[in-house]
Amino acid sequence: MAVKTFGLAFILLLTQLLGCSADTTPQSELEAAVERLQESLENKRNSAVMEQLHDDFSAQQMYDRDWAKRTMTLLFLRHKNVRVLALSKQSQIDPVYQNIGRTQAQIALTGAEGLIPDSARHYSVELEWWRVDDQWLLARLNWQ
Repeated sequence: MAVKTFGLAFILLLTQLLGCSADTTPQSELEAAVERLQESLENKRNSAVMEQLHDDFSAQQMYDRDWAKRTMTLLFLRHKNVRVLALSKQSQIDPVYQNIGRTQAQIALTGAEGLIPDSARHYSVELEWWRVDDQWLLARLNWQ
């Protein structure tokens, strides 16, 4: 009995550590993808961000994955600290096409050489996510 209890406790702990749960839904996975993208940007992890971009990624209907990589590299070289502050955000799954999700957010993007930001910009962003093999990938990005 103790072995079964230990095994069950271990499995529950492992699923919590991995961020998995029995009630994981496409909506919660979409929200987790948004959080991962924000964390990867703030931690200056180019490769992690690139892994979240769909092969057909497009920004502002004119920029592609190569542009995203170059832009991140420049931003990360220019600023020691990068913060993506989500002032508000809302994600939802398309009611007709369950493999498409959308996130609308108001964000402040700041960069700093030290602790105090030396640049800051406010953006209204729209992200379109496509679900591929149970993974949400960023396919479209538009901002104002």
